[in-house]
Amino acid sequence: MEDQEEAKLERFLQWLQVNRVELRGCKIKYCGPNKGFGIFSSKNNNGDSPGIPLVVPLDLAITPMRVLQDPLLGLKCRAMFEEGEVDDRFLMILFLTVERLRKNSSWKPYLDILPTTFGNPLWFTDDELLELKGTTLYRATELQKRRLRSLYDDKVKDFVKELLLLDGESEGEAQFEDFLWANSIFWTRALNIPFPHSYVFPEVQEGQENCFLCLNKDSGPPTNQSCGGVSIHDKSVQSCHSCEVERKTDEASSTSVQEQIIWVEGLVPGIDFCNHDLKAAATWEVDGTGLTTGVPLSMYLLSADQSTSQIEKEICISYGNKGNEELLYLYGFVINENPDDYLMVHYPVEAFQSVPFADNKAQLLETQKAEMRCLLPRSLLDHGFFSSHSQKDEDNNKRRSGLVCNYSWSGLRKMPSYLDKLVFPEEFLITLRTIAMREDELLQVSSLLEEDAGT
Repeated sequence: MEDQEEAKLERFLQWLQVNRVELRGCKIKYCGPNKGFGIFSSKNNNGDSPGIPLVVPLDLAITPMRVLQDPLLGLKCRAMFEEGEVDDRFLMILFLTVERLRKNSSWKPYLDILPTTFGNPLWFTDDELLELKGTTLYRATELQKRRLRSLYDDKVKDFVKELLLLDGESEGEAQFEDFLWANSIFWTRALNIPFPHSYVFPEVQEGQENCFLCLNKDSGPPTNQSCGGVSIHDKSVQSCHSCEVERKTDEASSTSVQEQIIWVEGLVPGIDFCNHDLKAAATWEVDGTGLTTGVPLSMYLLSADQSTSQIEKEICISYGNKGNEELLYLYGFVINENPDDYLMVHYPVEAFQSVPFADNKAQLLETQKAEMRCLLPRSLLDHGFFSSHSQKDEDNNKRRSGLVCNYSWSGLRKMPSYLDKLVFPEEFLITLRTIAMREDELLQVSSLLEEDAGT
């Protein structure tokens, strides 16, 4: 590692110490240009807490609550927040953008050690992006880049300039690359943290708080959203409705509101340097009371490997069971022979617009809540688009062949012989059958719907 990187690391380690972060049995090391920094076990493991190499106070986390309480950003961000103009994720991305440009930011030692470029498609050159053309990832990247550019032009550029002027930095101005960097930092490092209710809403009476969690309206990529074609399965922040359901349930069971857990996304400096591994030997946990770590309201790494080996091993966590398309989109890397890989199959919107009776079929698909795409796990694709079957499977198919199932709007049909051979899910096959309907079938459907509406 170059001297400059070593100097950054030393300043960061001092910053962690000042902010009461405890490296009890680990060290942060440079892993090379592809992985950046990582966390490794060290010889000075604290005997009082075996298996807990790192403890970080939750007060150090970058969360929506922190942004709304920030002396510089808080007032203006709270106004936008209360008007519903921004969501919780945007608040944190905006915070990262501003702090990166502030010359005297208290977060500088942390921000300086973070990566400056990324391997995800948002950072691809035009030629590199063309390599993805024809894939759902290509379309998702195009849509996301347009969305980020629009956010930058409409909300970020002038807002950041105004904040920097208030901070005394007359020449400060955010470039699109600054906002893109902040967006990538958030999505590659954020965790979904289970906070105690009293931490999120301190000294607020039940029913009087403005729920932070009703903000996930325009959140961008990953968290159960499509991103223009790529299905991203990630951490989901609960809505106000969910909070209300939980509140009523807790009241019914005489559970104190203060014991509720509220999941809030945020960045936790130190923990966020853990890299991904399919066979991760560590997880992170939250210690609300301090009984585990001795540090109340903290997050800690819990390592399954408590050996006293003198060999330094990287401490990795799992980013979840994600396919390579999702890993590349979110984090900028892929895994060879990824057991969680999948193939995204979708019916292109452009192609659908040219099919006969497209408007009628679109209404029908909406009524059916049809799926225009599906994920096929790698384990199902070992034999192409047909799954392998044992003799037992064939016997089960024969027993089921006499069953009747409603697979068509135009009437009842016997279960298709190919149903258990194809790997496509039933919802996607229904979509394809609807798109392929002839005019006479559509007329029958219309009649059925009219009869149903009249009953």
